[in-house]
Amino acid sequence: MLRLKGKKALITGASTGIGREIALQFATEGADVAINYIGSPDAAIELKKEIESKFSSKAFIIHADITVENEVSILIEETLKELGTIDILVCNAGVLQRRDFLDITIDDWEKVMSVNLRGPFLCCQRVLPIMLAKNSGRIITIASQLGQKGGPEVAHYAASKAGLIGFTKSLARAVSNKGITVNCIAPGPILTSMTTNHFSDTLERDKATLPLGRQGYASEVAPSAVFLAAEPDGNLYTGQTLGPNSGDVML
Repeated sequence: MLRLKGKKALITGASTGIGREIALQFATEGADVAINYIGSPDAAIELKKEIESKFSSKAFIIHADITVENEVSILIEETLKELGTIDILVCNAGVLQRRDFLDITIDDWEKVMSVNLRGPFLCCQRVLPIMLAKNSGRIITIASQLGQKGGPEVAHYAASKAGLIGFTKSLARAVSNKGITVNCIAPGPILTSMTTNHFSDTLERDKATLPLGRQGYASEVAPSAVFLAAEPDGNLYTGQTLGPNSGDVML
C-alpha cells in the first residue's frame, strides 16, 4: 500500500541532500512532488528524471529563492498549476556556516537567518490558506540537533534552527484544530555535502562521541518525513520534533 498515494507535496531545497531523499521517498510512496531548488539545476533535472522513470508519480522542478516574497508567491502559484493543490509542505532548504563567534559578521547572521527562518515563515504563510480551505494538510520543517544543543562555531546556525523549532510549535498550536499538523525533524549529524564540506576535519573525532558510533545518511532521515506526512502514521503528531541524530540529542 502506497502511504502517500494521491498526495501533492512541495519540498524546498529538494535537489540535493536530505531534500532529495525526501522527494524520492515521497514519490516511492505515491506522492506527486514539486522540487524547489536554487543552486543545483542539473541535480534537480536528474532527480525529476529519476522519479518519473522509476515511479508513477509526477515531478516538476521550479527555481525559487525562498527568502524573496515574490519568488515564494510564484513558487506556490506554479505548484498549484502543476499539481492542483498542496497537501504536504516540507521546509527543507537551509544554509550552514562555520564561524568562530567573533568572526560572524552581520551579513553572515542575516543570510543564515533569512534562509533558515524567514524562508519557512514565507512558505508556510503562503501555503497555509490552501490547507485551511480544505481543513487538511501536513507541514514539516527541517531543523537540526544543533538547534537543540548548540555548537561552538555555529551560533547563528544553531539560533536559526532553534527558532525554527519554536516556530513549528507555535504554528502547530495555531492550526492543529483545523486539520493541519505541523512538525519538525531535527537531524544530524548527517553525511551530506553540506556537513562534509564544513566539518571534514572533525567528522572522525565526532563519530566516537555518538551513542550509535556513526553519523547518519540522508536516506535515513527521509523516512521520518514520510511517517509525519502519512495517514494514519502521523495523525497524532503535531508540534513535535523528531530526532534522527544517532543519539546526539536525547529528549
